[in-house]
Amino acid sequence: MVKLLRPMGDEVSLHVDAPVAEVWALVSDVTRIGEFSPETFEARWTRGSTGPEVGATFAGHVKRNGVGPTYWSPCRVTVCEPERVFEFSVGTDAVSVNNWGYRLDAEDGGTRITEYFRLQPALPMRLYWLLLGRLRGRTNVTGMRTTLERMRAVLESPTQDPA
Repeated sequence: MVKLLRPMGDEVSLHVDAPVAEVWALVSDVTRIGEFSPETFEARWTRGSTGPEVGATFAGHVKRNGVGPTYWSPCRVTVCEPERVFEFSVGTDAVSVNNWGYRLDAEDGGTRITEYFRLQPALPMRLYWLLLGRLRGRTNVTGMRTTLERMRAVLESPTQDPA
């Protein structure tokens, strides 16, 4: 059987010498994403949301590919398992385009952090992935690696305040 589409998503993992609780505090604080992401340079909670919980909403201010266009993306927290998984969908209330998330696992006195994305399997997204998936997937993997390395630098910094 020929596989016509690669999985519509990917992930990157790395080890951080920091406790899971500190990593959780960082990845679930969307207002800090601008410190780490090469594309999303700020985010803020919206619609009365003030922190991570299923159903909480926020908006991410994105500069696509780091050069533009620039736009706000509405997001909704879809999974919030403290110190384990933080995931959110990107899109409107009616249409979700993709999901981004972080999985955390205790590992060798620190934390294995995995960032991932997964496109929704709707026909328009399948066509997008078929046409541009390889390029966009590569960009996302590079961006996730950059994000996690920047997070690790903060988490492993000797001046890091405990969560």
